Amino acid sequence: MLKIDAHQHFWKFDPVRDSWINDDMKVIQRDFLPEHLQPVLERNGFDGCVAVQADQSEEQNTFLLDLAKENQFIKGIVGWVDLQADNIAERLDYYSQFNLIKGFRHVLQGEPQRDMMLRPAFMHGIGCLKRYDFVYDILIFPDQLKYTAAFVAAFPEQAFIIDHIAKPGIKNHDIDAWKKDITAVAQYQNVYCKLSGMVTEASWQHWKKDDFKPYLDVIVEAFGIDRILFGSDWPVCLVAGTYEEVVGLIEDYFAAFTKDEQDKIFSTNAIRFYKL
Repeated sequence: MLKIDAHQHFWKFDPVRDSWINDDMKVIQRDFLPEHLQPVLERNGFDGCVAVQADQSEEQNTFLLDLAKENQFIKGIVGWVDLQADNIAERLDYYSQFNLIKGFRHVLQGEPQRDMMLRPAFMHGIGCLKRYDFVYDILIFPDQLKYTAAFVAAFPEQAFIIDHIAKPGIKNHDIDAWKKDITAVAQYQNVYCKLSGMVTEASWQHWKKDDFKPYLDVIVEAFGIDRILFGSDWPVCLVAGTYEEVVGLIEDYFAAFTKDEQDKIFSTNAIRFYKL
């Protein structure tokens, strides 16, 4: 059974393009490529990964496809397309020839219009994905969850996954509004959730495992064991801990669960969702 890290990134660092990597994140202001990740995966018993876009350009798709051709452990790619483009169907048709491209993501968390996902042009683009069997990764902050239920309800046949449990304010123990809103979204059976990106929402230097338990409790209760899966968010996670610590966090939480349930989180759910 393949053990999968369902969320990580590669880049050749460019200070202008990658300006989101500010000086607080100096530790990741450098290149991160397959030769850097492969030994880390092997050391932690992982067989493969899903590479997720870190730049909103189609050049990024080409970059990730080239890396995947040379590195068999990259089992799938979540790329980027302009979902609001007039020629979106044509672009999706083009990408459908690449078996490694499993779906797409847009950095909704950074958009000034917080409900951009509900724009007719954006919704039209999302509506085209199912024809090609592409999934969609939802990258948002908690304030955008209130729009997400209507968004996913509009496409009951489309497979969605929420990245980074929608980035709740773990550092300040903010949970109530996030809990209410993510539970509402989880009612839709076409929506999965990634147990990823949590350490970067906590106090980078001072988090402890107990900080995450209330949030993981909410996700497990809301989504159930069949719609959650592990992602490291490497190398972004390195600003707040080691790869081993990020894996250990999830392993510890699920230690009392059955072997079959643990396999779903680290393997079969990712394989099923991304069709790896």
